[in-house]
Amino acid sequence: MLATFDLFGDWLDAIPHLRPLMVAAYILYLLWLTGWIMLQKREPVATLSWILSLAALPYLGLFIYYLLGPQKVKRQRLRRGRSRSGMEHYSSVCPPDADCTELAKIAQATTGLSPSSATEVEWLVDGAATYSALLAAVATAKDHLHLEYYIFNPDHAGTALRDALTERAAAGVRVRLLLDAVGSSSIRKRFLQPLLDAGAEVVWFHPRQLLKPFKRPWLNLRTHRKLVIIDGLQAFTGGINITDEEDESVRPDAYRDLHMRLRGHVVRSLQLVFIEDWIYATGQEPARFNIAQLWPETMPSRSEGSINAQVLVSGPDSSWETIHRLHVAAIHEAKERVWLVTPYFVPGEAARMALTSAALGGLDVRLLVPKMSDSWFVTQAARSYFDELLQAGVKIYEYGPRMLHTKAFIADDDVCIVGSANFDHRSFRLNFELSMMISDTGRVAALAEILLAEYSSAAPVYNDRQRSLWRHRVPEAFARLASPLL
Repeated sequence: MLATFDLFGDWLDAIPHLRPLMVAAYILYLLWLTGWIMLQKREPVATLSWILSLAALPYLGLFIYYLLGPQKVKRQRLRRGRSRSGMEHYSSVCPPDADCTELAKIAQATTGLSPSSATEVEWLVDGAATYSALLAAVATAKDHLHLEYYIFNPDHAGTALRDALTERAAAGVRVRLLLDAVGSSSIRKRFLQPLLDAGAEVVWFHPRQLLKPFKRPWLNLRTHRKLVIIDGLQAFTGGINITDEEDESVRPDAYRDLHMRLRGHVVRSLQLVFIEDWIYATGQEPARFNIAQLWPETMPSRSEGSINAQVLVSGPDSSWETIHRLHVAAIHEAKERVWLVTPYFVPGEAARMALTSAALGGLDVRLLVPKMSDSWFVTQAARSYFDELLQAGVKIYEYGPRMLHTKAFIADDDVCIVGSANFDHRSFRLNFELSMMISDTGRVAALAEILLAEYSSAAPVYNDRQRSLWRHRVPEAFARLASPLL
């Protein structure tokens, strides 16, 4: 073996001007890579982090950035398709007779989805309650079932839902199931075969394409949305995937999480979100859909709903970072309290400034995170921000021993945001996310009761806590340094 390496070294030494050529190639690599990263127009810190990190990995860094670096998705064709099909009616501007708040106008301007209303918003805590309500609702479907999930596992929870969908598909209900190719990678075709045999359609979002060298694999851009629509009349969304890891009736260590059921006019907007994702993933023409069935006339009008509700979507197909922007705007508008619950807390500068300013201004600012999330790296990155937040007066709590997976936000007594988005760079920029902004004192009060119980059962974090150099401070500093790359 050593003789082989010696021969290879002698062969390299025999190449004339090898060292200058390698230096020149490395400089060209750096210039090309730097230009590519700069054209992404991300925050300067993130741009510099990528450049410095990949400069240390000649050529291999180019491959890593190609797979995992920031990527933009163009869906202009899909937007034009919406207009051709007549679906633009379901994303109209804020009605002139509606009292639209600044938050509602920001949401509508950045998503194209207008302020709406709901006749029912029901909070569902944990997987057992969510799956029970979901299966009962699926059994009532008469025309269509639309489902979009990041994680759909072939376990007890997944099998129960698959069988329920199979029964409805066999009864003539149109079933469309959109699954993320990475999050639901544990599913095999034989698990889906009964559903496919019954006539359902199953599509993969951004399938892995590593064997297609001229087609970018989109490994880092996932649909993190959890959405079910039944006959265009009711919907389920929130943070709960289809997996036994979120079912406390099956596993005592299941994730703690939050979901919701909605009825009313706002389901129209949720239907549009699903249809756009389906068209994007399949390439199907909008003309293939029966508009009258997807948006039935029996649905309540906007004026019939007493609960103000608005759909928030964000992803790499938009530079507005709608969900991030709405959180920051709501914090700035708050007068009394800001409560935030998230499993992954890696705030950008705007969010960090908003939270600390609110606390310094005397508001009741609370942050609840897991004591240890399912990502050690993200846990350390989150803790690196604790000192600044605690000094500003933010009350921080760590939830355990179960993994906290809830993503919820409350501002004052009349605004809350609940959905799939974590409070980190990945959710705000890379993932396709879906959250609901509810403006209603009754629904916010019900959510506040749920969160108050979570705060009460969590351990507070104090500013004078003991923290060793090597076990705590160094890992936290390293994780924070690398956090722009998330």
